[in-house]
Amino acid sequence: MVWEVLLTFLRLGCTSFGGPVAHIGYFRTEFVERRRWLPEPSFADLVALCQFMPGPASSQLGMSIGLLRGGPLGMLAAWVGFTLPSALAMLAFAYGVEALGDVNNALWLKGLKLVAVAVVAQAVWGMAQSLAPDRPRATLAVAAALIALAVPSSLGQIAAIVLGAIVGLTLLPKPAAKDAADHVPLGLNLNRGVAVTAIVLFFALLLFLPPLAATIDSQALRLFEAFYRAGALVFGGGHVVLPLLQSAVVPPGWVTNDAFLAGYGAAQAVPGPLFTFAAYLGATMIPPPNGALGALIAVVAIFTPSFLLVIGLLPFWDTLRRRQSMQATLRGVNAAVVGVLLAALYTPVWTSGVHTPASFGLALTAFLALTLWAVPPWIVVVAGALAAPAVAALGFPL
Repeated sequence: MVWEVLLTFLRLGCTSFGGPVAHIGYFRTEFVERRRWLPEPSFADLVALCQFMPGPASSQLGMSIGLLRGGPLGMLAAWVGFTLPSALAMLAFAYGVEALGDVNNALWLKGLKLVAVAVVAQAVWGMAQSLAPDRPRATLAVAAALIALAVPSSLGQIAAIVLGAIVGLTLLPKPAAKDAADHVPLGLNLNRGVAVTAIVLFFALLLFLPPLAATIDSQALRLFEAFYRAGALVFGGGHVVLPLLQSAVVPPGWVTNDAFLAGYGAAQAVPGPLFTFAAYLGATMIPPPNGALGALIAVVAIFTPSFLLVIGLLPFWDTLRRRQSMQATLRGVNAAVVGVLLAALYTPVWTSGVHTPASFGLALTAFLALTLWAVPPWIVVVAGALAAPAVAALGFPL
């Protein structure tokens, strides 16, 4: 069971391009449609929980699925499988990123961005059919998208989800009791004592690591504290963590600003979670520990809050979501999540990838391959990376 989780997430870690929203699409295809590890309602409940938690939402979703499938070892296997490919790639970038040239303008990377458009569009369409199938919830999803677009930050996403919760609790009809049968039990591998201990440890590290790092002369401890704080305080994940990381490593002189920007450009070219940018930063640190050891400390530190939060919140979430009032609230929240994903489909996914008729054509072809022809996503990823240079060579600008 654990090996199955590890190998499945390792393949996803090698092929899941496009950022956290696209990752949710890959996960839904793999675990709801293909492997049927989760029904749509349980998957949606996990997505809703991960939207509320600080940290990388897609990685937390993967951890939750691994925990459900294989217990604590399954959770670890899911994280290792999904994180290891991009962490190793970023470590390699740290040693040779300058030799790669202008990664951001590479044609194959543009092809991957267009595949991400198709993946996110497929996820939004599929989740909308299940989670916003009627006029009230579809309207709520559009309202949530408008809020997320009007306030393009984690605050806007949280406001949209809170609106969904209020509308679901007060205006949407209560679900029938039989709907609870569609929900797979979550958090059964953990007891309340372990969960409470994890939550207490999360806050204890957040509160006491800074004074410890200030009083103890240890660069390793300062490095761990900076990246733990970044992983614990950022909502929205992905690109939202970059300002926190920059303020943590550039002003004290740990990493030069040019090196930071070069690494960020390289991070766009790798699959898996963008939080593995921490591996690059840890490896390029000027003061030791750096290199592979610095990368390991930074990656473990930035993901530790997510482990603690998933372990601490999932058992309580499992109990809460079984109440009829909470199920009604989740109907609104899940519709709002569809809207948040719809907003993310426009920006940054669409706006960063689709600029010309040729790029729209490639994205549309990838969407057709994923939806109507049911081509495996990894094949579409490879085809997109190869097709973009070929289309450009024919004289069609991307």
